[in-house]
Amino acid sequence: MRIHGRVVLAAALALGTVETTGVALALDRAPDPASTTASTGGAWAAGAAPVAEEVRAAARTGTGGRAATPATVQPVPVATRPAAVVAQAAPASVSYLSERYRVTSDEAARRLALQELSAPLADTLAARFPTSYAGMWLDQADGGVLTIAATDPAPVTEVVAGLPDARHVTVVPVRHSRRDLDAAVTRLAGALGVTAGQDVLVDERANEVVVLTGDTVRADDARLAGALGATEVPVRAQARLDKSSIPKACDPRYCAKAPMRGGIRLDVPRDDGTVGGCTTGFNVQAKSGQYYVLTAGHCVVGGRHQRVDDTWHQFLGPKVPVGIESTNPVLAENAFPNDYAILPYADGAATRWSYPRRTVGKAPSLVNYWCVADNPACATKGSHDVPVTGVTPYDAVQAGWVVCATGSAYTPKAGEQYVDSGAGLGYLPGTRCGEVIGKASGGIDVRVCARAGDSGGPLFTESDGRALGILSNGDDGEGPCTNPDEKNIYAPVSVILDRVNGRTGLDFQIATRGPLLAPPTGSSNR
Repeated sequence: MRIHGRVVLAAALALGTVETTGVALALDRAPDPASTTASTGGAWAAGAAPVAEEVRAAARTGTGGRAATPATVQPVPVATRPAAVVAQAAPASVSYLSERYRVTSDEAARRLALQELSAPLADTLAARFPTSYAGMWLDQADGGVLTIAATDPAPVTEVVAGLPDARHVTVVPVRHSRRDLDAAVTRLAGALGVTAGQDVLVDERANEVVVLTGDTVRADDARLAGALGATEVPVRAQARLDKSSIPKACDPRYCAKAPMRGGIRLDVPRDDGTVGGCTTGFNVQAKSGQYYVLTAGHCVVGGRHQRVDDTWHQFLGPKVPVGIESTNPVLAENAFPNDYAILPYADGAATRWSYPRRTVGKAPSLVNYWCVADNPACATKGSHDVPVTGVTPYDAVQAGWVVCATGSAYTPKAGEQYVDSGAGLGYLPGTRCGEVIGKASGGIDVRVCARAGDSGGPLFTESDGRALGILSNGDDGEGPCTNPDEKNIYAPVSVILDRVNGRTGLDFQIATRGPLLAPPTGSSNR
């Protein structure tokens, strides 16, 4: 069915030979003539990359770029959805952009559509230009521009010139390709005996490699100076977490009904008789078919959690059992970004939290989207569940993306019987949306308000239901969300899955269906 108006049906990057590229588009209206700019005939610098017409003109006149050899091209599609469709599926993300950057809802929708295009575009450019492509990011503060870094901007610019919203796609020159940076990461990680992509990683905006110190690599490690000096690309060392970061550990709220979903409260009795807790992240399924609940590892691993922890929903109320710490095999760690606990259900709890059998044919795995007063989109769409469709790999997450997070931290009012998570009076548990501001921690750094008790809660993209991370730590704060620049840090789901699957061989995946009732697997959870 054709959708009329400002609609992009599909975009295709066309791959040719001898660095020849083109773009095939299917539109329901003529291309906007403003999407290209007249040639200036000159060179370009970072932040002022040319559009494709400038590249072509430079090639013709010999003043820049290089001439392309005509060739037959074969389109490689990069699927897109119309901005209006993306916006309809992501009202809180639209609201965030409108409020934060004072843009119209149409402009916010445009930015979200460009965000959705960016991940497949990055994969395609990396494959097509392995010696040149160096990464990309969305610059929300400077007009919602998708910035692509390349060591040779001309052919990359030629490719992206016909993309939907090409006026807001720019290519900037850098010195080092992503392939060279990744190779340096691998060498450095090997020299230091740590994990590439986790302890040593790429900062695409800075076009350099970062070594994170403070845990696996000490800041005073004698090997560090030699390793940094031996690289052929820029490298910096920095503390993984600043000194003001605190764990987001404690409690959630009321949702004692099937199905289990991301974003609800878990209470955890501690060794000393107190009760702490976290928020559920995502449903997880092993290759055996058994379902589990993913949350933060520091909820069940630490100095106050020496016994086998069990978790409950509404510990001071109905006291509904949920999951139990797994010891055979061990499915929890507390070492960011490996801050995870994969909880098998307690005895009898799976029946309570699974879909009723009659709904098996319509049983998506869900994240709870709960409206709060400081989430303006709730005025129009209200609370609802978001179906989880899969996982976005950590490496694909880009700065500038708009994301949403659900937490269930709470401090009870006077006379109210409820476990205090330390959130502070006035903080409302629920879903808020914000922006990815980087990955310099080795996790996903976001500008989204969160409080103690939101730990383990899900980070996801609202428009397509992709799982990104679970809350681990971040800025200190109590009470209402008043700091628009508050930073919190999420442990990447893809990193967690790679880690636990490498250790156990159980082939855990984020569930896109269920939880569903299944026969016992015969394996011990304890």
